[in-house]
Amino acid sequence: MTRSRPPYDDPSLRRSLALFRAFLREQDDPDACYALLARDAVDQVEAYDGPVAGRVVADVGGGSGYFTREFRARGALACLFEPDARELGEKPPEGAVLADGYLLPLADGAADVTFSSNVLEHVADPRTFLSELVRVTRPGGLIYVSFTNWLSPWGGHEWAPWHYLGAGRARARHERRTGRPAKHTLGENLFAVHVGPTLRQVRGRDDVRIVSARSRYWPFLTETVVKVPGLREFATWNLLLILRRCPA
Repeated sequence: MTRSRPPYDDPSLRRSLALFRAFLREQDDPDACYALLARDAVDQVEAYDGPVAGRVVADVGGGSGYFTREFRARGALACLFEPDARELGEKPPEGAVLADGYLLPLADGAADVTFSSNVLEHVADPRTFLSELVRVTRPGGLIYVSFTNWLSPWGGHEWAPWHYLGAGRARARHERRTGRPAKHTLGENLFAVHVGPTLRQVRGRDDVRIVSARSRYWPFLTETVVKVPGLREFATWNLLLILRRCPA
C-alpha cells in the first residue's frame, strides 16, 4: 500500500510547525506524535533514495516500531532491531529483534537502507555505532542517521532546556516538578553528542559519502545552518545525515 505524502513540503514552516505541535503532545498522545514523525522520516528516505517498496530496511533502535510499521506500509521488507525490551512495548512489530546496535545480527551489506532515528545521542560510542550501520548497508545503499545534538534546545530531552544550566540541576528540577524520576541520565543513557565532531568523524571515513548534512526539523536553509560553526550547535536542533555507502 502506498501512503500519500503529507500536505506540506520539506523544508517548510508548515511542516516544522506540524512536527513541533506533535512533539508538544508527545506525552498525551504518543501514537499521533510518532506516527507523524515516522511518515515524515520515510518521506525523507524516499526523497533521497526513491520508493522503499521491495527493499530491505534495517530500523536500528526504533523503539516500539513506528518507523518499521511505516516502512512496511509502503512495501519495504523492514526489520526492527532494538536493544531494550522495555522500549519494544507490549505489541512490537512481528519479527522484531532484541539486538545491540554495536553488533547487529546481519551479514555485511544485508540492507538496502539502514535507518536510525534519534539514537546516536543514546550510545556511549557513536563511532562504533556508525561503523556498524555502514557495515550492514550494501555498497550504494542509503544510511539515514539523525540525532538531537546536546546544545540544541531539546538536547536535554525531558529536562530541556534546563540542561544549559547543567545536567544534574536540570534532572533534579524535572524530578521536583513532575514527582517522578527522569528517564535519562547524562553519561548513562544520554550523551553529549555535537554536530561539529560528528561531521568531522563522518567526513574522515572512506567507506561513505555525505549526500546531505542538514537540520531535520528546521523550516528553511536546512543545510546552510549546518555549515556555520558554533551556530549549528544551537540552531540545527536535530542533525540529519544522509549517507551513501561507497562501492567496495
